[in-house]
Amino acid sequence: MEAGLQVVGLVLGIVSWCLQSSCTSSHVWKTRSQIESVITSQKLFEGLWMSCAATSTGSVQCSRFKTVLGLPAHLQACRALMILSLLVGLASIVVSVLGLKCTKISRTLEKVKDQIALSGGLLFILSGVFSLTAVSWYAARVIHDFYDPLYASVRFELGTGLYLGWAASSLAILGGSLLCCSCRKTSPAPAAWRFSYNLSTTSQGQNIYRAAPASDSSSKAYV
Repeated sequence: MEAGLQVVGLVLGIVSWCLQSSCTSSHVWKTRSQIESVITSQKLFEGLWMSCAATSTGSVQCSRFKTVLGLPAHLQACRALMILSLLVGLASIVVSVLGLKCTKISRTLEKVKDQIALSGGLLFILSGVFSLTAVSWYAARVIHDFYDPLYASVRFELGTGLYLGWAASSLAILGGSLLCCSCRKTSPAPAAWRFSYNLSTTSQGQNIYRAAPASDSSSKAYV
């Protein structure tokens, strides 16, 4: 049962890492609102690394952000969080593989392997929290700008990259939770005093097997 939970948790973690990679490289974290697209046929969408424009003819032109220090603070923070989530997710995959019950590494004890699997599960959860924070922060900023009446720039809506990030975060947290649940606590060894014998009772028990002294009636029988 524990081995099956570990395998399922690892598979979910690997799938979440792939989705996190797609989310990080996606250019559609936010897309131009349909309200403003009626005015012009050009579609605008942006990601963490570049902004793109697509015309009605199907041509797409993308340009990287020319500066790093000039970017908004939330965009820089989302970049860092997504990179951290990928690094932690990759480390969690390696650690979880080493901690599986079906993998044999020299003479590693089962208790040690459970601790390794537990560490991998916690790393998966941490990776999911990083990506969830980045995606939710970015989405909150997009929603805030959309409903801000003083916002004079182009209004954007949530893009598909954000939904990929939410799905990846959910799978990472679920997979890490399964890995953590598979590491059950081993019951402690019973104390030695529970199985020790009472010396007083044994000493009394020895009196039962002592030979009884000869009685006077038996001696009189042979007279």
